[in-house]
Amino acid sequence: MIELIAGVLVLAGSGLAMLAAVGVLRLPDVFTRMQASTKASTLGLGMMLGGLVILHPDAEMVIRAVSIIAFLMLTAAVSAHVIARAAARTGSPLWIGTHVDERPIEESEEAGRVVS
Repeated sequence: MIELIAGVLVLAGSGLAMLAAVGVLRLPDVFTRMQASTKASTLGLGMMLGGLVILHPDAEMVIRAVSIIAFLMLTAAVSAHVIARAAARTGSPLWIGTHVDERPIEESEEAGRVVS
């Protein structure tokens, strides 16, 4: 029974990782690609490592898996924020189907401060 649960977690995690890769290739703009790559891959890797921990419940394996998951969650959020900020500052075009554009209309030339 434990092997079945671990297998389902690993399979679901690899499916989410594959969806993240397909999302990066198929989604229209940098903001939606960024969301697909960070959210689905983080959840996918977390599920795969959860399945690994269920199969090998050694203390060493659990510590490694938890450390990897924590590191990935911290770095994925920060990197997604940095990518989105850089894309917004360089004027990356939004997808035509985007309904809300919260980017400022004008930017001042003084140190990149936004003029409202």
